[in-house]
Amino acid sequence: VPQHVWRINLDTPEEAQQNLSFGAADRWWEQTDLTKLILASNKLQCLSQDVQLLPALAVLDVHDNQLTSLPPALGQLENLQKLDVSHNQLGSIPEELMHLPRLKSLLLQHNQLSHLPEGFGQLVSLEELDLSNNHLTDIPTSFALLINLVRLNLACNQLKNLPAEISAMKSLRQLDCTKNYLETVPSKLAAMASLEQLYLRKNKLHSLPEFPSCQFLKELHAGENQIETLKAEDLKHLRSLSVLELRDNKIKSVPDEITLLQKLERLDLANNDISRLPYTLGNLPQLKFLALEGNPLRTIRRDLLQKGTQELLKYLRSKIQDDVPKEEPPVTAMTLPSQAKINLHAITSLKLLDYSEKQAAEIPEELFSAARSSP
Repeated sequence: VPQHVWRINLDTPEEAQQNLSFGAADRWWEQTDLTKLILASNKLQCLSQDVQLLPALAVLDVHDNQLTSLPPALGQLENLQKLDVSHNQLGSIPEELMHLPRLKSLLLQHNQLSHLPEGFGQLVSLEELDLSNNHLTDIPTSFALLINLVRLNLACNQLKNLPAEISAMKSLRQLDCTKNYLETVPSKLAAMASLEQLYLRKNKLHSLPEFPSCQFLKELHAGENQIETLKAEDLKHLRSLSVLELRDNKIKSVPDEITLLQKLERLDLANNDISRLPYTLGNLPQLKFLALEGNPLRTIRRDLLQKGTQELLKYLRSKIQDDVPKEEPPVTAMTLPSQAKINLHAITSLKLLDYSEKQAAEIPEELFSAARSSP
């Protein structure tokens, strides 16, 4: 970088030395210091310590260069709000960088970082942090202090677990852990009250994380894992979910409780081992996209799967009535025809005990024994 770039706040520009008569309004160099410096997509191998001569910098963008290290002097830029050093060859981050009180956006993706300074939690103003495509094996527990962080991208690293402490990030809305080696996700993550989008694709998960309190989670992406079962408990708290993506797993069945996800708009179950679906899936009011290809479904014809989501949902709805079991209590001379039919399907699948409009003088014992036999 030419020296006069670093000295732009200090030296009088050349045009001022050419004896031209500038009016006060034209003397811009006396009025403002440089706030934005973009040196992206060059071949820089190092940054000069002279960067500290630009104390008013709010944005420094040096992405897509050949930097192997950063100068400690960056820690002097106390007005810096955005630092983009992505797509370089950085092996470490200087501790001094942790002293930037106003830094809101730190982009470090596509470098060669294998560890992070423990003092990361000092960057309390941080709202966006991208660490994707590095060689990280763990995350400092001090991340818990980043309470203003809204977006955290940890995709394409070598993480085997996440520290439970990060659940303290109370502003986090988007967490991307795609393509790591995660086998479990700490259940404390559910305490992240603001979390809306969670990406866990391409990991080694064997089950969906349990989220007892994630009230606002709208998107859960967990495709390309080794999930075998979908448990009712995993689903019943995800009432705000609009996207559930579970393609390329080993799921064998879908619980009836999937119908609790009343806001679900997209459900991707492609390439699993599902052989049957709860027909009540057809009743999800918002569902616009349902992917089921690549499953050994025995109850649904293949041509139907290719007709698209709306036809599929229509078919599922039409089967709800047919699904009512035909086991009826024996009809005695005392039984009115309208009493004979106890809807066992409603009891077992819909958790609904309904004996209305039967003109009955008393409730038959069969109804209660049917209810008792369904846990």
